[in-house]
Amino acid sequence: MNYKVDERGYYGQFGGAFIPEMLYPNVEELRSRYLDIISADDFKNEFHHLLKTYVGRPTPLYFASRLSEKYNAKIYLKREDLCHTGAHKVNNTVGQIILAKHLGKQKIIAETGAGQHGVATATVCALMGLECVVYMGKLDMERQRPNVERMRILGATVIPAESGNMTLKDATNEAMRHWINHPQDTHYIIGSVVGPHPYPDMVARFQSVISEEIKKQLSSEIGNPYPDYVVACVGGGSNAAGAFYHYVEDEHVSLIGVEAAGKGVDTGESAATTALGKPGVLHGSKTLLMQTDDGQVIEPYSISAGLDYPGIGPWHAHLFETGRCTFLNATDDEAMEAGVLLSRLEGIIPAIESAHAIAALGKMDLDDEDVVVVNLSGRGDKDLETYIRWGKY
Repeated sequence: MNYKVDERGYYGQFGGAFIPEMLYPNVEELRSRYLDIISADDFKNEFHHLLKTYVGRPTPLYFASRLSEKYNAKIYLKREDLCHTGAHKVNNTVGQIILAKHLGKQKIIAETGAGQHGVATATVCALMGLECVVYMGKLDMERQRPNVERMRILGATVIPAESGNMTLKDATNEAMRHWINHPQDTHYIIGSVVGPHPYPDMVARFQSVISEEIKKQLSSEIGNPYPDYVVACVGGGSNAAGAFYHYVEDEHVSLIGVEAAGKGVDTGESAATTALGKPGVLHGSKTLLMQTDDGQVIEPYSISAGLDYPGIGPWHAHLFETGRCTFLNATDDEAMEAGVLLSRLEGIIPAIESAHAIAALGKMDLDDEDVVVVNLSGRGDKDLETYIRWGKY
């Protein structure tokens, strides 16, 4: 079974580039040049230098002894929360800002949900001295206020998306409209493994440093690079793509994606795409998405801004369809309880997105010999207001 993208930009039946004609030159330029650019020595040298000296890689692989005792398994946390800016998102923005420089672009746009990708984009734009515009749903701006102010301090212009339910989907729509109107001088840094080809493949490649490091670190820890399970939350799915990337061909490693069930999969207020979605086109690619019988996108819901998205990336849709990845889900309350649990057991307050992955541990059939790696994709600083409003701790 081939799990990687083919020459047409597809993963099985999912992927492709479904774009307006005015975007074709931009996307085609990216598609025709990205592999040559990112494989060149000067790109790789700059990318890895910044990952080491600026982002703070490699991030630790931490054996969570008290969490392991609770779930009767050997549980390791890949500490992406310790990256500069507080999440895995910066791995991708560093790669894309160098790519934009090679493409001769002077302006950068981005979309963001939880704000972590927006902060990571604003950060690298400040680093490189490029103009930055970030689109963010108005609702997300209210519930992720610290990240909005971080972006502004870094020099970015943050524009609220006021259509739909004013979350990540709507911010992505607005960013794509902006790109259509400014095709020549602007690069769109998409923050997840979504969008038209080559974005899903390109973002996965930049994030693949996560699983590359896990393999080396596990080899040092246990003498074996292969865990029994790799667990990661999935909204669009970039942190999961990074954690899964170098394990996808190793069929003996179980891949577990965890989606946001919101108030419950069957309540009408959920973002559990694999449970509720069907094939369709969203934001430039064919994938699985939540939609009505006549193809209108259903508004998602999650307490987590970063998972509040009606689809998943086309690679994840392919992994789900082929059975290579098992998708679980966690409700708002299950995720929040898991976030507090990790805080109390290990002294680590996770982002609510990451807390969904922790919540999945209680839904898995584990034994004391199982080695489990959970990708802890972000830290909980940005979510303190949400923890406080939830209040059950």
